[in-house]
Amino acid sequence: MGSYKKHDMKYFCCLRVNFIPIFTDGSKCSSCTSFACVFINSTLSFQLHSSCSIFTAEITAILHALSQISSGPPDNYIIYSDSLSALESMTSLNRFSHPLTFNILELRDRLTTKGFTILFCWIPSHVGISGNELADNLARSATNSLNSPVPVNDIKKYVKSIRHSKWQAQWDHKNTNKLQSIKRLIDSWPSLPIRKLDTVLTRLRIGHTRFTHRHLLLGEPAPLCTACQCQMTVLHILIECQQFNLQSIRCFHLSCLTLKDFLYKDPHPQLFTFLKMVGFYFLI
Repeated sequence: MGSYKKHDMKYFCCLRVNFIPIFTDGSKCSSCTSFACVFINSTLSFQLHSSCSIFTAEITAILHALSQISSGPPDNYIIYSDSLSALESMTSLNRFSHPLTFNILELRDRLTTKGFTILFCWIPSHVGISGNELADNLARSATNSLNSPVPVNDIKKYVKSIRHSKWQAQWDHKNTNKLQSIKRLIDSWPSLPIRKLDTVLTRLRIGHTRFTHRHLLLGEPAPLCTACQCQMTVLHILIECQQFNLQSIRCFHLSCLTLKDFLYKDPHPQLFTFLKMVGFYFLI
């Protein structure tokens, strides 16, 4: 693709001189989704619901191109799109295919029966093809809204995104939560391949271990550090306690570390070695 030249497109168009070109494109930003079609003597562009995916925008553009030419006399048309996924979706249908893909193929078959010849062609984007550049600009600047159904999969993703945003907003205000100080963003972290280690890591992250919290179940006083005479916590054992400085420097080669350094998405490789050296590993 890197060696693609504009004269390649001109040469291809010469081979398809009897076909009327149509350029389609879709666009999506944080606030809107839109598409555009560029015909020989006219253009059209519309905004879709913001929950629509970029794929829906690309496939809708192709469908509208077919709809526009269906009202005219039969002729030869070639529809250009820079969305390879949209074009490939029309060659491998299954029950998970986008619903508009079926609409495109159904409309194409009806037009073919009437005497139309319809070709679909992929073109690279942003290489100076005038029709594609115009379609791209029109899609980005579309202002008119199109009242069309939103595909179920797009709705699911949209609802999931809203739910995640609200969850994140609530999580941002959990300032006293021990895990929140380590994991600020709600996303999936990988599990360790050994379940025992993964259990230990999880308990350290949430700040609840057998040693530091069993007193709550037994109704006993909280355990105190014999060296510092303060309550034993995960933070104290990993960072604050002076009696573990030697082991900490030996394992981590640093004396100034944070809980994130130990317990973040990828935990420190020497974490479990340190825990065993200070005798805390089997108390977690």
